[in-house]
Amino acid sequence: MSKSVVNPDALAKDWKKVTARAELTAKILRALLWMVLLIGVVLSLTPFYMMIVMSLKTPGELAGSSAWAWPKGLTWENYQKVLSNPNAPFLLFFRNSVIIAFVSTLGVMISSSLVAYAFARLKFRGRDQLFMLLLSTMMLPGIVTMIPQYVLWKYLGWIDTFYPMTIPAFFGGGAYNIFLLRQFLMGIPRDIDEAALIDGANHATIFWKLLIPNMGPAMATVGIFAFIYNWKDFMGPLVILNSPENQTLELGLATYRALNQNQWELLMAGSVLVMIPIMVLFFLGQRYFVKGIVMTGIK
Repeated sequence: MSKSVVNPDALAKDWKKVTARAELTAKILRALLWMVLLIGVVLSLTPFYMMIVMSLKTPGELAGSSAWAWPKGLTWENYQKVLSNPNAPFLLFFRNSVIIAFVSTLGVMISSSLVAYAFARLKFRGRDQLFMLLLSTMMLPGIVTMIPQYVLWKYLGWIDTFYPMTIPAFFGGGAYNIFLLRQFLMGIPRDIDEAALIDGANHATIFWKLLIPNMGPAMATVGIFAFIYNWKDFMGPLVILNSPENQTLELGLATYRALNQNQWELLMAGSVLVMIPIMVLFFLGQRYFVKGIVMTGIK
């Protein structure tokens, strides 16, 4: 029987062809992926572009040109009108929103981290069942508890105050935030706790001095989520706050929209001012935000 002779040069040539086809396919797929991502970015940024462009136009230019067109001459008069309107004091609304968002975010970060530590590091009867019950509350729509909460706040005399939007944040911090921090804590080795307990440390020392310094990315993620939620909350202040001097930026923007229904340049200027703090916060904490999401649950 004759043995077939394998030609090394032919094999090398075939291997080069296969490799070249694989590289070409990878480049095409990468280009398609970048194209899809670019289209998504453009579609996502289009409303922001139109909002900024419309806020920088005069009423005459806005009426006589396309909403897509960049303004011929940038004008900041719209922002000045929004900030100086006596019927809708923007700075007062801004102060109220800052107070509510800051206090609520602080309460969420403190309370959710404490509860997450209990679920992640302590052993007690019914812990897993209680944690599943906590997760089940995420499926409960907020509209279901709105009326009972309003009755409770009215009974406590907290209507038209900041208490209903700040005090509850210190009692749990939300099921999602607890879940996020608990998963992050599960990824930190328990050897740290055991070594600290052997050295005589208690749970408070372990939590504040050992675990909290290592929870920076997760805590930053929870803080960003909580701040954005409280900053953009509209329904809560609408139900609770009645006095004009207690309104937040979201309520103030709705009031301003009612007072200036057809003046789109002013409405867009107000929307840009409301959006700026959130954008600044996100860009400052973007690195920790992404790191916290990626590292959650990784052991």
